[in-house]
Amino acid sequence: MQPLRRADCEALDRADPLRHFHDRFHLPSGLIYLDGNSLGAMPKSVPARIARLLEQEWGDDLIRGWTKDGWMDLPLAVGAKIGSLIGAGEGETVVADSTSVNLFKVLGAALRLRPDRRVILSECTNFPTDLYIAQGLAAMIGGDYAVRAVERSEIEAALSPDIAVVMLTQVDYRTGRQWDVKQITALAHRAGALAVWDFSHSAGAVPLDFDGDKADFAVGCGYKYLSGGPGAPAFLTIARRHLQQTEMPITGWLGHAEPFAFEPGFRAAEGVGRARVGTPPILSLAALEVGVDLVREATVPALRAKSVQQTELFATLTAQELDGFGFALASPAAADQRGSQVSLRHERGWPITQALIAANVIGDFRAPDIVRFGFAPLYVRYVDVWDAVATLKRIMVERQWEQPQFSAAPTGVT
Repeated sequence: MQPLRRADCEALDRADPLRHFHDRFHLPSGLIYLDGNSLGAMPKSVPARIARLLEQEWGDDLIRGWTKDGWMDLPLAVGAKIGSLIGAGEGETVVADSTSVNLFKVLGAALRLRPDRRVILSECTNFPTDLYIAQGLAAMIGGDYAVRAVERSEIEAALSPDIAVVMLTQVDYRTGRQWDVKQITALAHRAGALAVWDFSHSAGAVPLDFDGDKADFAVGCGYKYLSGGPGAPAFLTIARRHLQQTEMPITGWLGHAEPFAFEPGFRAAEGVGRARVGTPPILSLAALEVGVDLVREATVPALRAKSVQQTELFATLTAQELDGFGFALASPAAADQRGSQVSLRHERGWPITQALIAANVIGDFRAPDIVRFGFAPLYVRYVDVWDAVATLKRIMVERQWEQPQFSAAPTGVT
């Protein structure tokens, strides 16, 4: 087979049905951005949307914006749009709080639905915050509530009769390896447990079927593939069959059946709105909606098709161009087993990542040795993939990563 050339990538860009989305994002000239699985790029229409909200809605309408401009309805309206991206039914998804707070809420609710069981099961390499949240909840409840974290390969065997909840992240944040939501959820249900999924590295990038897979609860962030901006609010999904029985461990006025009745006692709203707590962050919700609308316009199946082609291209190019430089594939070799990212292992992963960033190729590092590249197909071009690998090869050939400014030990890297 003939080696791939940059011209091949240029041809792929010309034939790309999603190519016009690239120009709808603010991307600095000369920079290759492969970190959209950590923070999505900003849609160009966000500043105008925020300006309108500031000047007209907040500026002119003031408090009338809650009704006149639909602010109060935004959490459910944007939630419904995200729900359509993850395969959730109408009225099952709301935007609120952060992923961590939402995870606390759904874990607490799930434990209440399994009162005779005491254990939250997860994998020991799950995203640490998810484990911390579960551990904190178990410690707060006290008694014999506990978190049991096992190796990935041991999840099925660990489904003992004391498991109340299986909590997993659908796409691994380090390697991109995917869990089969349908399979694991079925195993959890067969064992009498509920399944709670973190879709943070999945929503907007890989096809999800929350309802079809019979998942129970899901959470996810808005600032990765949904391009909602730094600290964008997160989403929370509750299967319709659980809605009326779901009791949130954090209850606030906007989750009340009649928020403006100002009753002294809490009565839960009928639907997923019961998961709301406090006043929604309207500025960040408006920015998130812009990103979500772009994903919906492109469609997840089209994005996934491009993502698979780009990650395959990257894996092929790294094998072609980086042989002998000490890299090993950390992600699954099969595209259907990974999300929209490819991770490489290298014993000097930290300084290599810093040298790449200095050369205007933005990926990131995950301890102890993973160089991670995220492919957000809305705005990443095929030629970007070629240029990223070419830059990485140059850094290795010239041993740029050995320069002192790149070799300092990382601190606080997660």
